[in-house]
Amino acid sequence: MHDNITIALDMMSGDDGVASSVPGAIQALNKHQDLFLILVGNKTAIENFIPNDIKKLENTRYNIIHTNELISMQDEVLTAIRSKKQSSMRLSIEAVNQNKADACVSAGNTGALMALSKIILKMLQGIDRPAICGSFPTKDGLTHMLDLGANVQCNSNHLYQFAIMGSALVQSLEISNSPKIGLLNVGSEEFKGNDTIKHSGQLLQKSKLNYAGFVEGDDIFTGNFDLVVTDGFAGNIALKSIEGVANIISHFIKSEFNKNIFTKISAAISYPVMKAVKKKVDPRRYNGASLLGLQGVVVKSHGSADPYAFSRAINTAYYEVKNQILNKITNLINTEMSDAK
Repeated sequence: MHDNITIALDMMSGDDGVASSVPGAIQALNKHQDLFLILVGNKTAIENFIPNDIKKLENTRYNIIHTNELISMQDEVLTAIRSKKQSSMRLSIEAVNQNKADACVSAGNTGALMALSKIILKMLQGIDRPAICGSFPTKDGLTHMLDLGANVQCNSNHLYQFAIMGSALVQSLEISNSPKIGLLNVGSEEFKGNDTIKHSGQLLQKSKLNYAGFVEGDDIFTGNFDLVVTDGFAGNIALKSIEGVANIISHFIKSEFNKNIFTKISAAISYPVMKAVKKKVDPRRYNGASLLGLQGVVVKSHGSADPYAFSRAINTAYYEVKNQILNKITNLINTEMSDAK
């Protein structure tokens, strides 16, 4: 492995494939001078999008692993596992397993990425299931939330483990040394929720984690919590709802500003404010969901990511490696287990 931080990229996946992944990779290289990239995909297609000045950096800042095989969004998970042994996604994950890369990033099929990562990299000791963790903007910073769709059904121990992994992630990103954790529920009162949620709350109260109780959906954006824990069913619904609300609000604003000459003048006057707001809520800035619980760093980019969004997913992987997220999760698991004995 190179002395630098090395990240393997699945270049073929995502809606735009190399048209987004190559420019995004170049943006990441420009941002981090200690970053080395392994570009996995069709060599000719990749090189067609690499400017001549960047091509001079081959073997010093990046190299290419050639493959024509792709796992599509329509592929069944079993097909991806059994029939596509040379896919760009699988080879990227295997690069981590073979210690050729410190992390991998893919914009591909979430189910296939999760299944292949679990099979190839295996789980961290003490963790039963991987979970998808993402971040959302708040008034003062970010709130992280997991699980965002990997586990539709969870028991109380799974949610407790998610809290451990999410807490370690937030600590590794230096957001907080003692992340404030909330458990997503239908109300903040202790008597509300199903038996799984109630038991999870009891486990978290007994732990050394900074557990602050039940939270509701609107608490995700208040900034009062560093981490919100939920199962993948509720988490994915929350994620898609948030994306939908953001899109419809954007549509309403554009529609109102374009109604007539006066609203267009208003739009021009308010442009600096709207630009600042758009930057804060731009979903591309928060692209890159972490697959936590694996013996390796894996980051899932949104399938529709443009170059900037894809570079942000690489950025997420870069900082997880730099801040030793795997060691911190393992240490926190060991601390919690020793206290439970």
